[in-house]
Amino acid sequence: MDRSRRILIAGESWVTHSIHQKGFDSFTTTAYTEGVGPLRDALEAGGFSVDYQPAHVAARSFPETAEGLADYGTVILSDIGANTLLLHPETFERSIPHGDRLLAIRDYVAAGGGLVMVGGYLTFSGIEGKARYGGTPVEEALPITMLPGDDRVEAPAGVAPVVRAPEHPIAVGLPPTWPALLGYNRLRARPGAEVVATVGEDPLIVAGRHGAGRSVAFASDCGPHWCPPPFVGWEGYARIWQAIARWVSGG
Repeated sequence: MDRSRRILIAGESWVTHSIHQKGFDSFTTTAYTEGVGPLRDALEAGGFSVDYQPAHVAARSFPETAEGLADYGTVILSDIGANTLLLHPETFERSIPHGDRLLAIRDYVAAGGGLVMVGGYLTFSGIEGKARYGGTPVEEALPITMLPGDDRVEAPAGVAPVVRAPEHPIAVGLPPTWPALLGYNRLRARPGAEVVATVGEDPLIVAGRHGAGRSVAFASDCGPHWCPPPFVGWEGYARIWQAIARWVSGG
């Protein structure tokens, strides 16, 4: 298959551990959830082939070199913190050295790859700054700079995106009015990068280049809660992600 049609998505999974207290007694339950469905379906509907690594799989199996990523036209990081990629289980648990996967991502983009970071509680700086991509090689490859600390903007009443660069290939053919989002990560576009869409006064979609490659920051989520069902079910949802993947991969 054409490399530009191959995508690797890492993240978009979580485990919820709940304590149920009923008077004197309590018990616990654990649930595992993957939130990749809408994004993966949108990309596959556009003819892309998607390999998916949930966060716990990416911790061990995400490629450690730029060459290991080179078979993909696009790498998408969505709600997966920098620690998951930095700390291979063998490094954390047994002090066995492994490759720096943040460096691998940067070098992959510089060599002609495509990178997309999708917003969430554990991307960009994230909740309480725990995603901690700021100051890393991944930030170097993105068309934005990150704010220190907690960069979330919660918008429970909804905030409507506005297209700012309708001529950009990512925005061509998309309607000017989009459904509201319920939150996003606050970012700053780099000089020379193109702000394709905004939410309020802040960037939502920023596109740019790093070396021979391209990168896109999407400041909100690809699914609930920040990206609510009316946005996911909107006809433009799939068109946005397909356009991002086409542009960032050079396809």
